Amino acid sequence: MTTRPTPRPILSRLWPSPLASQLIILLLAAIVAAQAFSIWIFQDERRIALVAAARDNLLSRAVSLAELMEDTPANLQDRILVASSSRFAVFWLGDKPLAPAPGNSRFEKRLQGYMAERLEHGQTVHLNILADEKRGPRGREADDDDHPKWRDEPRHERPSKLRKIMNKPEDLSLSIQMSDGRWLNVATSYRPPAGDFLPLVVQLSITALLMVLIIGFAVRRVTRPLKELSVAAEKFGRGEQQKPLTPSGPSEVRSLTNAFNDMQDRLTRFVRDRTRMLAAISHDLRTPITSLRLRAEFIEDEENRDKMIETLEEMAAMTEAALRFARDDAQAETAENADLGAILEALAGDQQDLGHKCTVETEERIVLPCRPVALKRALRNLIENGIRYGDGVSVHAARSAGEAIIRITDKGPGIPEEKLKDVFEPFVRLEESRSEETGGIGLGLAITRSIIHAHGGRIELKNRPEGGLQADVRLPLGAGK
Repeated sequence: MTTRPTPRPILSRLWPSPLASQLIILLLAAIVAAQAFSIWIFQDERRIALVAAARDNLLSRAVSLAELMEDTPANLQDRILVASSSRFAVFWLGDKPLAPAPGNSRFEKRLQGYMAERLEHGQTVHLNILADEKRGPRGREADDDDHPKWRDEPRHERPSKLRKIMNKPEDLSLSIQMSDGRWLNVATSYRPPAGDFLPLVVQLSITALLMVLIIGFAVRRVTRPLKELSVAAEKFGRGEQQKPLTPSGPSEVRSLTNAFNDMQDRLTRFVRDRTRMLAAISHDLRTPITSLRLRAEFIEDEENRDKMIETLEEMAAMTEAALRFARDDAQAETAENADLGAILEALAGDQQDLGHKCTVETEERIVLPCRPVALKRALRNLIENGIRYGDGVSVHAARSAGEAIIRITDKGPGIPEEKLKDVFEPFVRLEESRSEETGGIGLGLAITRSIIHAHGGRIELKNRPEGGLQADVRLPLGAGK
């Protein structure tokens, strides 16, 4: 009967099975994660560098303008300050300092000292950093009068460009006292432009494409010979003769291919030598057995003569069976795709023509790679055993989990549980349930198991609770079946 496959988790079903696809997905995930982490880090470093460069440039400009204002006529000062202002920084002269007091932080003191050293006239410098490149804008309380914002500048004293940046967060307030008592005020609101991710996406896409091509080529060099090796191993396991594989791919895969070729050659020679030895022994035994039978005919004691002739005939039958087994095993039948249902129907038809009860039921059409003649022999042995000892058999074939399952049941006496595995051994007969009148020398099930194993399958015997014997044969359907 067909068993329902256990459903796999969704992730397992989505995860590809080929090695190349798995490697590409894992490497793509690693590259995307590394690139995203790098962008996050270096984008922040870029912002810090831009803010620091803009601040240093602003302070240098402020020092130069303060010195220039000292030597510039009053009617030209406003024009110079307007020309020096930009959308990020505004310079103007006022009676009040925008930064009313020097900054108290170590960083602010260091910058104020740096500017004081560069000012030739010894002007007073007030510097308040309201936001820096690392921490961004600092929080200010609404009633914090120690650090007024540029929005507190009287409306009539605001330079024109100051009005353009008033809606932006403050970064830095700078005031330098001039020799005439006025203050050179500087207000800044600089934010680096947002990073353009399009070049990063293009770069990542090109990297991923090149990686897919390179990894696909490299993995193909590994998987192609491995796939050829897998197909050859499956065919060799079914008893098909295979030509030695041509080593290809990396050195490890070539070594594996060479090892498979050596193993196949050694196993083939071992089986061939064993078969030849078995055939030679069986053939050579025929002559002395025939000679002994002729001599037995001259024994006067009729009872001893009959028993001796019976024993010799049994030995001759065993020898002939062993010789046929060796001869059939030595034949190299070509494997081909065959319809299992047609094979079973043909076997059942042969038994029905002989007047035996044999029914066949197949749930669907099953095509599997096999050696048809050998497989027929194995299944015929099982069916004939069921008919001989069980007065008729039922055969059921189904497909399950990449296998063809053939179940042959009878209504005979069954086999003792401790003997279920012994019956597959050559020349083993169970006299408790097999009478001598039924015939057989104990090679049928051994041959059957040998053929089933040569097809890469399995066979199991079990006693049915309602009586009778059940034989389950499982044969692989091959790739893609």
